Amino acid sequence: MITRREFSRLGAAGAVVAFDGPALAQQDYPSRPIHVVIGFAAGSGADILCRFYVARLAEISGQSVVIENRPGAVGVIAGNVVAKSKPDGYTILWCGNSIMVGGKYLVKDMPFDPVKEFVSAGTLFETPFVLAVGAQSPAKSISDLVALLKSKTGNRCAYTNPTGQLSTALFKSRTGIEAQVVSYKTTADAMPDLGDGTLDFMILDGTFAVGQVKSGRIRALAATSAGRITALPDVPTMQEAGIKDYVFSPWWGAYLPAGTPQPVVDKVAAWTRQMAGEPASAKFLDTMAALPVLDDPRQMDARLQQDRGLWDRLAADAHLSAG
Repeated sequence: MITRREFSRLGAAGAVVAFDGPALAQQDYPSRPIHVVIGFAAGSGADILCRFYVARLAEISGQSVVIENRPGAVGVIAGNVVAKSKPDGYTILWCGNSIMVGGKYLVKDMPFDPVKEFVSAGTLFETPFVLAVGAQSPAKSISDLVALLKSKTGNRCAYTNPTGQLSTALFKSRTGIEAQVVSYKTTADAMPDLGDGTLDFMILDGTFAVGQVKSGRIRALAATSAGRITALPDVPTMQEAGIKDYVFSPWWGAYLPAGTPQPVVDKVAAWTRQMAGEPASAKFLDTMAALPVLDDPRQMDARLQQDRGLWDRLAADAHLSAG
């Protein structure tokens, strides 16, 4: 027979066990497969980049990692899946900064609030864009191009995505040039017009541009990143080319649903930083015209805040609206 005192002791012990349950779960994390969600289709450049990191994450975490491709709505579908998932660290969003800082300009009725419904868990890589002209263009540098564009009328340029659109708006704002901006469905669709001079210039995805540059179809004049692209070492950055305060380059990070326990966030952030800082990652990113980024969550939040201010200004200049 259990006495009242013994029962009270058991109750207290039970309360301790119940209280420690979540803490023990955090200590054991991860104890089952992790799902990484991205907003691009299998086989895309983003998918190839993410699959490299997924393989490494499985090794570091000691758990199998499943990549879930949820393309559509420029990444918002993937973001919504993770925003509404259980905040336990087993569902991670890997995405570019454009959705997190400019989603309200890209998608009508955004289904989640990037600030309130996510926590940052570290950066992975940057995918710089390049400003390019056709191989027969007389412009051999950014200063040549600006002088050329200011000397004539009827200038035309192109974009295929919001990053291209806003980076073009920033270039026009910083240089004072005038040009009609034309939208193309894909970058490949724009290449014939860029190559034959129908388009005076285009700011395009560096991963795509490298092959076109090396084949001689187009000429890269500058990169939009803060540092040079290792795959195109002779191409200066916009700032090196004389365009002051020009850095507008997509970058990717890891995000967890708001409410994820801090020890779990810290563990994911440590994994992310480890992967981003490994020599093998830099070597792989070089083949994709990408660059490693090693921000911890606090630095990542500061980067996001800075980007939001820039997107707000550029979206107004470009009359960008989800409506």
